[in-house]
Parts: sequence; structure tokens; C-alpha cells
Amino acid sequence: MQAVQYAVVAYLRNELGRFVEELRAELHPQHAHMPAHVTVLPPRPLHGSEAQGVETLEALCRDQLPFEISLGQVETFCPTTPTVFIQVERAGYRLRELHDRLNTGVFQFEEPWPYMPHLTIVKLSDLERALTAFESARQRWANYRGPRHALVDQLAFVRELPGYRWEDLAPVQLGTSLAKR
Repeated sequence: MQAVQYAVVAYLRNELGRFVEELRAELHPQHAHMPAHVTVLPPRPLHGSEAQGVETLEALCRDQLPFEISLGQVETFCPTTPTVFIQVERAGYRLRELHDRLNTGVFQFEEPWPYMPHLTIVKLSDLERALTAFESARQRWANYRGPRHALVDQLAFVRELPGYRWEDLAPVQLGTSLAKR
């Protein structure tokens, strides 16, 4: 039996997020339930309790200022993985810094690939389907006229459930100690 996986994400709960969710529903209806998000810590086992995970996140995020990201082009991780995504064009370095800061203690994990900030559209089961989805996503993104930016001011600590589902365990605000000043 595989160990339970945990991740840390930033949800995009705006027009941009809705666009990605609708696009995902069209391209891969089995994952239509997934909310639009940028992953800060990819899935990993936890080295401690969920309560320790929440405490760690709160401690490490309390002095991190919220920031805005902008999205660039639609890309793919093919042939490594059949994933289609939108790259983070501006403030990707902030997500990388946050990733590196959080990848410690209960969250420490040696990831198989270098961390690259992105907004996943779909992860499919095979390369051919991913390439078809890539072309569709590129066309839809080129025609999208809404905002291409989002505020990262809150993270979510999540746990994997069966059926490619994730459960929110705790929201964690960025900059809580700064806001109290």
C-alpha cells in the first residue's frame, strides 16, 4: 500500500481559475472536479502528523508577503509526463523561493524533477492525448481575453484521496504576522 500523499497549493479562485477549470472539464472530464491551482509543494509523504504540517506551514508563511503571479504560454512536459500547463511568467521566482522554504521538516522530500511553477490544465494517461490537448489548450488560451494574473495570498494544505481527489486540510494565510503590525 502506497503512503498517503500531501501537497501544498495556491488556488486560483478568479476568472482565470474558472477558465482553466472549464478547459480541464472539456479536455479531461474525469478531472473536472479539480480546482485550478498552482502547486507549491508537489505530492509527497509527510514526516510527522497533519497537525505538525499545519503548524509548520503557519510558522513558515506568517512573514511571507502575498504576491501576484502572471501566466505566460501553454506548454507541456511531454515526453517526460503527459501534462499540459500554463507557465508562470512573472513572479515564478517567488513560488520557487516559497517552495524551497517549505520543503523542510515534515515536508522534506527529494523530488524526482526540479520544481517549476506552473498552472496544470490536464495530466493525461498517454502522450498522444496530451499532445492533442496541448493544441486545443494553446488555441483556447490564445483566444482568452480575461485576466492572466492571480494573487497568491493563501495556501492550502491538502491530502490525496482515492480517485485522483484531494481534500483540503487547512488554509494558511501568507503574511499573518505582518498584517498584525
